[in-house]
Amino acid sequence: MLLAIDHVQLAMPAGGEAAARAFYGDVLGLPETPKPPKLAARGGCWFERGALKIHLGVEADFHPALKAHPGLLVSDLQTLKALLRDGGYVLRDDEPLEGYDRIYVDDPFGNRIELLEPVT
Repeated sequence: MLLAIDHVQLAMPAGGEAAARAFYGDVLGLPETPKPPKLAARGGCWFERGALKIHLGVEADFHPALKAHPGLLVSDLQTLKALLRDGGYVLRDDEPLEGYDRIYVDDPFGNRIELLEPVT
């Protein structure tokens, strides 16, 4: 029986680890977790904080996820927007979603990421 999502895996091109670390680690603030040695040989990197786990794996014939995406709950979306803009990332609005302030941003590889902050 299904219990929960353990992690989200996104694809990236070979050699993109530094760009992944800059976006997911430096801008989004997720700590990098070492991959198990047998998996580390494949490239990519993992970012985890508690139950929030985003794994990036190298895909030889890489194509970014343009529609499919993780939706990440955030606090202080306004500050995060400023950090993203300062980093050169383009933010996109979408139709309003009741109960949330939200934006979309692409990671350095073009994968769509949704950032949502509950509105109280």
